[in-house]
Amino acid sequence: MKRRDFMALLGGAAAWPLAARAQQPALPVIGFLSSGSPNAYAHLLTAFRRGLNETDYVEHRNVGIEYRWAEGQADRLPALANELVARQVAVIVATGGNAPALAAKAATNTIPIVFTGGGDPVALGLVASLSRPGGNATGASNISISIDPKRLEILRELVPSADKIACLRNPKNANADTQLREVQAAAGTLNQEIFVVAASTDRELDSAFASIVQQRAGALLVMSDPFFNNIRDQIVALAAKHAMPAMYPFREFVSAGGLINYGPSVADGFRQAGVYTGKILKGAKPADLPVMLPTKLELVINLKAANALGLTVPPTLLARADEVIE
Repeated sequence: MKRRDFMALLGGAAAWPLAARAQQPALPVIGFLSSGSPNAYAHLLTAFRRGLNETDYVEHRNVGIEYRWAEGQADRLPALANELVARQVAVIVATGGNAPALAAKAATNTIPIVFTGGGDPVALGLVASLSRPGGNATGASNISISIDPKRLEILRELVPSADKIACLRNPKNANADTQLREVQAAAGTLNQEIFVVAASTDRELDSAFASIVQQRAGALLVMSDPFFNNIRDQIVALAAKHAMPAMYPFREFVSAGGLINYGPSVADGFRQAGVYTGKILKGAKPADLPVMLPTKLELVINLKAANALGLTVPPTLLARADEVIE
């Protein structure tokens, strides 16, 4: 063989691996749409990736993820959802309340959507029914709004001396009116005086706590809301500053130093969303995947926070707690 022919053959052989790599299919890409921020959702992303791993998908190895964070600005969600649709992602995961799921649903009726949220997905128009979603969306729903009356009852048990309890809500939440009606009904049954303060921005949060102090509230019930979840450190710090016993919707608040929470596990909902996302990547249809509901509600009490407030937690409440932080 002539040297020139031999070198040409070597050149062609060297190109074979490149050609083979070029013919390999591109990794599927998940679009992750959230109303929150990366820092606030770090542990939830870990739970989501754990769910993906359970279906044999690992980020950067055999699946990619494109992240879009609204950073607490819900008006950015429609544009971010449209970006993911234009990117032609394989699945959109919509997290951080109902607004991301609604934005994704408005942006596409063909790309599968896996949502996490606290509202009723049927009432919101995301699915036809919980057992048979019927469209391009499914996911995990806490449907946590109906838990607020129980939270009020537990808070009253913890702080029986509170003649007046403040309720912090975000009026921009689609469930805000339903939440308030349920809490007011529960307060009437318990013969408990409540008053409502509202916040949808950081500045309004400061004003809300000023009102709570002015009204001499004996305790605080924080409603379930993505905005509050995103600024939980700030809320917990304000409650501690004003020596205000507070009931929170999720354990993340207690992990941040809050007093007590009663509600579903947000992390488990994200893990389940990861499992569903992996199943869809393998060919499952959202229409056939039932909306997942919480199987357990957790009561977590922070004794360190209770001691700082001078509160004695009733033994009956401690006995019912799923976790006590000391």
